Amino acid sequence: MEFSSREEVHVRHNYQYLLVSLFLTAALAAPAALTAAARQQENGRQEEHHRGDDHNRVYNRDHKDYHNWDDNEDRSYRVYLSERHREYHPFVELKVKEQRGCWNWRHRHPDHDRNGG
Repeated sequence: MEFSSREEVHVRHNYQYLLVSLFLTAALAAPAALTAAARQQENGRQEEHHRGDDHNRVYNRDHKDYHNWDDNEDRSYRVYLSERHREYHPFVELKVKEQRGCWNWRHRHPDHDRNGG
């Protein structure tokens, strides 16, 4: 009978050790998982951000500013494409190099009828 109770103590101790280990692992991994989930996926392209007022904002990494993607911005983008004899493709689908070229052009050709660019 004594052997049985020692075995039970040993099993209980191992079980507690396992539970504590799992708890500590989860506690240490949780911040990393939350950070990864909160971070937007980086795919190398300019991100399109949706706001509550249904306007799209696009971040220009090189110039470190946002542009409201509205009719005016789309019109400017189409002028940029037209000057280069390129077909229209949604901006967010362009390669990084093409987006940078567009933003550089955009900052050299600001709208004179509104503030900012």
